[in-house]
Amino acid sequence: MSSASDAVDLLGLSPATWRPSALHGGDRVWPETNCYVDLWVELLPALGHSVEAALPFTVLQDFEGDQFTFFKFPLEDLQALFGLSVQELAIYESVEAQAMAQLRRGRPVLVEVDAFWLPDAGEAYRKAHVKTSVAVMALDPARRRFGYFHGAGYHELADEDYDGLFRRPTVLFPYAEFVKRDGKALGGTALLEASLALLRGHLKRRPRSNPIEAWRVALPSHLERLASRDMAYFHLYAFNVPRQLGANFEMLGTYLQWLGTNGVGGLAEAAAAGRRIAEAAKAVQFQLARMVHRRKFDADAVRLQPLEDDYDLIFAALAARFA
Repeated sequence: MSSASDAVDLLGLSPATWRPSALHGGDRVWPETNCYVDLWVELLPALGHSVEAALPFTVLQDFEGDQFTFFKFPLEDLQALFGLSVQELAIYESVEAQAMAQLRRGRPVLVEVDAFWLPDAGEAYRKAHVKTSVAVMALDPARRRFGYFHGAGYHELADEDYDGLFRRPTVLFPYAEFVKRDGKALGGTALLEASLALLRGHLKRRPRSNPIEAWRVALPSHLERLASRDMAYFHLYAFNVPRQLGANFEMLGTYLQWLGTNGVGGLAEAAAAGRRIAEAAKAVQFQLARMVHRRKFDADAVRLQPLEDDYDLIFAALAARFA
């Protein structure tokens, strides 16, 4: 941590030297998932923890009628595995001042921000106001510099972007959290056993029916909506439906591979099925994009049955292994 009273840098990270997590690697079908999962995929290794051990919750994803579950690491899982206690940060002064207060105590701060001011936000940067979450790791108010995890890596911003990001809101403060690092982190066999205990618990609460089948049933009505809207609406739909489905099951496949490398056998076929769902969901996303572009919609042409079959294969394997 920096000794300067007006600046804090928790881990001394640099965008130039930071190596993104393998779960954000170029070989991934979905190199980015959603903002909250992505920041933890980078933050956990930075704090010395295994992302893979924390992925049992991916068995919970369901079809919610208009979207697939916006999957997120359960905070109680992070505490059980790594001793991390995530608490809401009640903003009553300013995000900048209160983030500094927590950073000085060695606590990363997770906060919702406007991607308009994030140089790493791609097409949204200085063009679109989009809510996203970042993990604050370094803050220097005097120099107007800010270091943070977002998306698939570690980034910094400064000057006008800093001013825009921390401009006091006129109506509502953003939602924010801080990460207390006071608990006991597990390792080795204890970490594996705790992760498996979480998996067994989550399996008891998994969807009672195949959520991909439910999407297939709802797809004609979804296509009616897509037919009446523009491509900008499709991008929102794609993020919340095929992307959440595919990214979630790629993560589940990664978790099952991790179990295999740690001596838990019988799950290789299920892990491969998770990858296939990820690949097929991306293919469906491209197919739907072509329909929107051409204004020709045909629900029967969207083949979701292979995804349904792979879903059933995964959970039959998990039931056989962990019943």
